[in-house]
Amino acid sequence: LAAGNALDGMEIDGASNNGGDQVRDLRDQGQVAPTHGTYKIIIIDEVHMLSTAAFNALLKTLEEPPPHVKFIFATTEGDKVLPTIISRCQRFDLRRIQTPLIVERLRHICGAEHITIEEDALLAVARGAEGGMRDALSLLDQLISFKGDALTEDDVLAVFGLVSRRALENLATAVLKGDMGDILKLVDMFDSAGKDMRRLTVELMEHFRSLLVYQYVGGEMANLDATPEQIRGLAEQAALTDPARVMQIADQLAEMEGRLRYALSVRTLIEMTLIRCARIARTVTLDEVMKRLNAIRAAEPPPAAAAAPAPAAAKPGVSAA
Repeated sequence: LAAGNALDGMEIDGASNNGGDQVRDLRDQGQVAPTHGTYKIIIIDEVHMLSTAAFNALLKTLEEPPPHVKFIFATTEGDKVLPTIISRCQRFDLRRIQTPLIVERLRHICGAEHITIEEDALLAVARGAEGGMRDALSLLDQLISFKGDALTEDDVLAVFGLVSRRALENLATAVLKGDMGDILKLVDMFDSAGKDMRRLTVELMEHFRSLLVYQYVGGEMANLDATPEQIRGLAEQAALTDPARVMQIADQLAEMEGRLRYALSVRTLIEMTLIRCARIARTVTLDEVMKRLNAIRAAEPPPAAAAAPAPAAAKPGVSAA
């Protein structure tokens, strides 16, 4: 099938063959019985790119498919596929591959190909792939073509505009400590170096998400998409704050991400949001105030009981009853 000489298998790109005529030709080819196998397999990649006319041309075949034909539709944007098409398919949502698994696979490939690469460089490639192994391999291939067989973290960061793991952790630590000066210095350094500021926002939000998960479940690898080095950093930061503040910081970052597309100055919006997050990290919360008041009340001695007033003396000749 990959070589293009499989008689019973066809793969087409939905982005470049998205018209009704192409789909009708494909439908007619599907009427022919398979030559060697049991089924004729028709794969349409990027199926969400098909036009409405193409979907309508395909709908009749999906309603009453020939017994010898199997369609496979692949897409990264399932919400753009017509509901009438999805209702006639079996849907399988593939999860993103966890970062430690991508790092492990890249390390194996580099060892087999005699490529020298730093551990943080592997992590940077895995971060840039965003859960896709194919994207990670493509990024690694580009780096080898561009930088040779000895790769460092700086090479990866320079090519893809990413921020190093240590720099990202330093920024998160500055936020948690409420250090406004360090926040402004780091943002200025990233912006001056030409880093992708929007991508920085996404990665920072993912970092605080990982911190929140660590605070609730610990460093269990099944629940935390992080390498051992990242988990050690999360353990240090978890001692600086509580989950309630981390949740508020994540909310601020999520709100900022939605506003970035309309911002005239991305750097200014990021600086103002991070300063606001730093204030959240150091401001006393209402729960803490209540806990302190309850602790003070518990430490105070109970008030002494008031003495009962003495009965008045009876006047002479008046009954005391």
